[in-house]
Amino acid sequence: MMSVNKLKTLEVSGTPEEIGFAVGKNMADSIRETVLTLVEFQQAQRNWTGSSYLKKLDEAARNVFPAYVLELEGMARGAQLDYESLLIWNCRGDLPLLAGANPESAEHAPEGCTTLLYPSAEDADAVIAHNEDGPPELDGHCRWLTVTQANGTKFSTFHYPGMLPGHTFSVNSHGLVQTINNIRVDDLKPGIPRHFICRAILDCSTLEEALVHLQRPDRASGFHHSLGQPSGNNLLSVEAPASACEVKKISHPASHANHLLDEKFSGLSQTITDSSAFRQDMSEKLLRESTAPKAQSILFHQPSQGLSIFRRPKDGADDYAFTLATGIFRISASGVKWQIHLNKNELPALAKSD
Repeated sequence: MMSVNKLKTLEVSGTPEEIGFAVGKNMADSIRETVLTLVEFQQAQRNWTGSSYLKKLDEAARNVFPAYVLELEGMARGAQLDYESLLIWNCRGDLPLLAGANPESAEHAPEGCTTLLYPSAEDADAVIAHNEDGPPELDGHCRWLTVTQANGTKFSTFHYPGMLPGHTFSVNSHGLVQTINNIRVDDLKPGIPRHFICRAILDCSTLEEALVHLQRPDRASGFHHSLGQPSGNNLLSVEAPASACEVKKISHPASHANHLLDEKFSGLSQTITDSSAFRQDMSEKLLRESTAPKAQSILFHQPSQGLSIFRRPKDGADDYAFTLATGIFRISASGVKWQIHLNKNELPALAKSD
């Protein structure tokens, strides 16, 4: 089924193998047409196929999250691809630069994203809103994926071809909302790949359970996670590179782009692109200047020229990320309502309002 705004939906169910196979079969053409042709993927495949480092990442995932390995193996079979290729695609952010290699160029590292967090107030629900920025080649190839698992937990997520679910914006049947921002931190190590951690959080029933995963010392790398849930009345902003985890409870409107903000990480080497710095500064400025700033008005920020929060080609940024979708989640005691936009200033492509 396709919405008027061309966001395809996909519903699957069953065991991890069955879920992965169904997703892989449905998205096989998109994986071949987009993922396999991306320079980012091809470079990683060239550098890491058959490597001992990739094998260590795979071993760590199998030891801790065997069900998600089965899911990825099923996806590879459904797409008629080898497992190692999809593993590399899912672990590309966990793989360090090879000795003598040039630093990773932003041109081949398009993952951006901007997140806004609004705590609940007397007359307003809590809100987590998120621009999902990724390779422009994936535009039109993503799905709103809904998964009903044998373990009883159901979740819905904005899903990239060939990826384990969980690294974009998602909500599960326990009302747990998760959004993810890429960070480029130089503390990588062999361990559990970060996309397996994101996937594990989709099966959590509480924020506390999610934090257990984010505070594991055996993670290979990490992301910034925004988390919320109707029970507990907390929004959490969690910066979780491989070497540490900092949890911040949100008490006033806040934003996060693609670099670490907490002073705890001031000595940690990271890459801050011009785009990330601009989106962080501009979103904070827009939050300060309005007494009741709407998420859309900030996330859809796009001047006629120059850097913007809503990403499109030739927006003046130093990477080529593209806003694939905007997810807005309203969290109240009665549950979670959400809407997804594919373009700024238009009606939602999909929404849940009850």
